[in-house]
Amino acid sequence: MTSRVLLLNATFEPLAVVTARRAVLLMLSGKAELVQAALEGGAFHSESLTVTAPSVMRLSRYVRVPYRPTVPMTRAGVLRRDARTCAYCARRADTIDHVVPRSRGGPHSWDNCVAACRACNSLKAARLLSELGWTLRVPPAAPRRGQGGVLLTVEPHPTWEPWLAAA
Repeated sequence: MTSRVLLLNATFEPLAVVTARRAVLLMLSGKAELVQAALEGGAFHSESLTVTAPSVMRLSRYVRVPYRPTVPMTRAGVLRRDARTCAYCARRADTIDHVVPRSRGGPHSWDNCVAACRACNSLKAARLLSELGWTLRVPPAAPRRGQGGVLLTVEPHPTWEPWLAAA
C-alpha cells in the first residue's frame, strides 16, 4: 500500500495526495468515494471484504480549506520545483543548498534554496557563488499554486490529469 491517491473535495477540486492506506480507510468509513480505480493496483482484500484500489477519490462532504497566500517551503517542494536537477551541474539532485549560505546571513526561503547533487553541495560548502565562479542555471523563485491551491510534491499519475487540468 505504498501508492498515492489524489483526493478531491466534494466539488471535484484537488485537495491533497494521500497514501492508498489512508484512501481505503476514508472509503471504509464513508468519508470518501471512489472516482477512478487504479489501473495497475487491483484490489485490497480482507477475510470478508474486497476493496478496489483507488487512484482518484472524492470526499463525501465539502471541506473548506483556508487560503494560504504563500506556498510553505519544504525540501520535497524545492526538489519538485527544480525537477530533481542540480542547479549547478544538471545532474540528479538529492539535497537542497542555500545559494547564500545561512552562516553568511542567507535566508531559508524559496528565493535562496535550490536542488543540488551531493558533490556540488559538498564542494560549495559555505561559500558564495562568486567565490567559486559558479552561476545558477535557473534563478530560484517561489512556485505558484494552481487554482485549486494544491502544490504536488510527488510526480502526478497520468490518471489524475483530468482533475489537475481542470484546477
